[in-house]
Amino acid sequence: RWQKIFMFPLWSKMAVFWNKMFLTIIVLLIVLFLDAIREVRKYSSVHVNEKAANVNSSAFDHIQMKLFRSQRNLYLSGFSLFLWLVLRRTVTLLTQLAKEMASHAALETQVNDATEAAKKYMAENERLQEALSGKGNGKKKELTGATEEKLKEEVERLKAELQKTSDAFHKAKTEVAAVKKQSEGLRKEYNHLMKEFEQLQVGGSGSPCKHCV
Repeated sequence: RWQKIFMFPLWSKMAVFWNKMFLTIIVLLIVLFLDAIREVRKYSSVHVNEKAANVNSSAFDHIQMKLFRSQRNLYLSGFSLFLWLVLRRTVTLLTQLAKEMASHAALETQVNDATEAAKKYMAENERLQEALSGKGNGKKKELTGATEEKLKEEVERLKAELQKTSDAFHKAKTEVAAVKKQSEGLRKEYNHLMKEFEQLQVGGSGSPCKHCV
């Protein structure tokens, strides 16, 4: 399913600009995150100074509103930066999983073909042995021996290829299982982070002052 989705022509056109777009968004989010940190530190210090100075309530509420907005921007930019990196990693894992599944299917087909060919040669060898078992002059025995040797060599070669293909198949199967396990762990971590983000949104949804509404 993912292989079919990623084979859309739209993605191949976007792939040329994808890395540039990703880096641009990362740089933008980092700039916003650093700016939010600067604003939070700035208005936090001003908030403490103004509170200690006992200034009028209007100025104090304005500073409190600025502090709330800077904290909100800090949360949004930080989680956006983190979730964007998680999204990139998720797409990478899904792409690897789709490729491993495709190679897994190809190796399985190759193993089946090699098995069928080996069975076919073994059946032909048995038929030749049965056909030549009762005929006993020396020349025919030599031809029969040479044919049997060739068939044995061919069977051994096919068995070696079958073993090699089977080993590659098991290796690909192990890699697919590892990618699936990593993707499952990433999905659980993503769900956990989304729950924390929703809790932070619920906790920060209240306005600290009447001017923030």
